[in-house]
Order: sequence, then structure tokens, then C-alpha cells
Amino acid sequence: MRFKAIKYLSPLSIYVMALLAFTQHGLLTWSPLLYTWVLVPLLELLIPSDTKNMNAAEEEMAKKDRLYDYLLYIIVPFQFVALYIFLSGITQTDLQWWEIGGRVWTMGLLCGTFGINVGHELGHRVNKMEQWLAKALLTTSLYQHFFIEHNKGHHKNVATPLDPSSARYNEVVYLFYFRTIIFAYLSAWKIANAEQRKKGRSIWHFSNEMILAHLIQIAFTGLIFWHFGGLVGLYFLAAAAIGITLLETVNYIEHYGLQRKETAPGQYERTLARHSWNSSHPLGRLMLFELSRHSDHHYLASRKYQLLQHHADAPQLPTGYPGSMILALIPPAWFYVMNKKVKLLEQTND
Repeated sequence: MRFKAIKYLSPLSIYVMALLAFTQHGLLTWSPLLYTWVLVPLLELLIPSDTKNMNAAEEEMAKKDRLYDYLLYIIVPFQFVALYIFLSGITQTDLQWWEIGGRVWTMGLLCGTFGINVGHELGHRVNKMEQWLAKALLTTSLYQHFFIEHNKGHHKNVATPLDPSSARYNEVVYLFYFRTIIFAYLSAWKIANAEQRKKGRSIWHFSNEMILAHLIQIAFTGLIFWHFGGLVGLYFLAAAAIGITLLETVNYIEHYGLQRKETAPGQYERTLARHSWNSSHPLGRLMLFELSRHSDHHYLASRKYQLLQHHADAPQLPTGYPGSMILALIPPAWFYVMNKKVKLLEQTND
């Protein structure tokens, strides 16, 4: 079983390439991006999906193996070390503009794959230390409110009109960005304020999760601007924005066009596997710590990443997450492929 855990070290290949991008020149500054957005999508068109699930004995062993957790924990210091190297090195005077662009986009990739994605996994844990690690990772993308809205809003309202993170049928991804970013942020405030009132506290008390998140992120950003200067600070903000855009692109493909049936005014059927798009393509699964087995994640959000299962009745994306994200950025192609799948699902579920 230890070998099965060690395979999740493979995402660190992106980290190694990122360190090269931050310290070298030329094409190496773009190597993590070429790997993620060119090589992996091409390979996933050739490598078949792996729909095999663990048996009961294997699942019990994986559940008890702490190595799966430790592999997530080491991402936290790695992420902050990478950020420091990025900020320290991007001030080199001999860098060309396109090399700077490669470094910024590479840091944005780390913000998305490590900062937000691993933060998402740890944010679902009940252990306070793991939740703290999740918020630390989310800070590198200035997206701590995701911890609040995702766990207490998105998972409750997914695949309904109430969820800003569920893409609607025929909604262009570029318009989705505005809707989900703005309304998910407002939803996080609503949730945090409601919790304060429930505790009998003022919404302006520092114990409000949203206020605390803002204080931490403002201090973190201010420290970067103070220590590295204004231009480097702007590079950091650009990288954080790229990480956020990657997250929201993932949100777009995960629930596009899927709807839970309304059983009563404002009440919806239970979230099932068919309410999330799934992908069991092996490379994307490893890169994102099984996030692409998303149907099972929403079916049972407390299940750890190594235990997520393939559901035969779950709707399947045409390829892995990296390729599907690229497809989503070309709306006519996305609609051509996905609208057929949505209509077929609707006919099947009627």
C-alpha cells in the first residue's frame, strides 16, 4: 500500500520544474506550463481512464496510512518556499519580459494546484491543525474566504440556482468568472456574519472568520510589498489572480449544466454522483490529488482524497481536468461537446 501512497509524490514534479523556472532563464521559465497544459492533455488523450476502485481491505489500509496525510502537509512549506524564491528572483535585471511572464504564470500554477487545491483537501478535514494548514495555503492566493463558502455554501447548494460556483447551461466561462468570484465572496460574508449572530457576537468582532481572513491577507500582502517592492508585489497579485482563475475554471467544468431537482420551494433533492462531472484519467487525478473524482467528493465530502471512488453512473468529462479546462476556454468547442452530454443526461434521468 505504501507504493500507492508514494505515487502522490508525482505532483512535486511540477514543483521541481517551478524551481527551475524561478532560477533559470529561457524556455525553462515556461516548462511547468508546457508540461501541464500541453504534454499532460496530449497524454490523457492516449491513456485510458482508470475506473478501478479499492476493495474493502485496501480502503481500510489506505484510511489508516498517515503517509497520505504527510504528503499533503509537506506541500505547505514547499509552497511558501517556492513563493519566496519566486519573489526573490523575479527582480533580476537580465530577465526578458516573456521570462517574467513565464515565472508569474508558473507561480499562478502553483497557487492553483498546490495553494488552492491542497488547501481545499485539507479544508474538508475536521482537525484544527489541518484546517489551519488549509488557510495558510489559501493565503498564497489571497482566497481564504473559499474555506468558508466552499464548505458551508457550495457543498450545500451545489447544482442549484443558489450556488454561485455551479456553472449554468450555456454559460460562457468568462462570464462565469465574474459571477462566481463576486457572489461566492458575498456568500462567504453572509455565512460568516450568520455564524457571528448565532454566537451572539457582533459581525464586526475580530472573531468573524471573514474579518480575520482579510486581516491576515492584508498583512501578508503588505509584507510582500514592503520587503520586495511595489513591482514584485504586483507580480504576486498577478500570480494570485491566475491561481484564482484556475480554481474557478475547475469549478466551471465540475458542475456545468447539472441541476438537482427542486422537491419543494427552496428545497432540493440530495446531492448524488450525477450532479458532478467526473474524470478518472490517471494523470489529472495524480496532479490534483484525486480532485477529478469529483462525483464521489460531493457524494461524501468527508472522504479523504486517497479513498475517492469512481461511480459508474456519474457523468464523465471527455478527458482529464487539464484538457477539459483548455476546452472550456474555447466556448464554441465546449458547448459543442458538453451540451450533447447534458441533454443526454437529462433524457436518461427523466
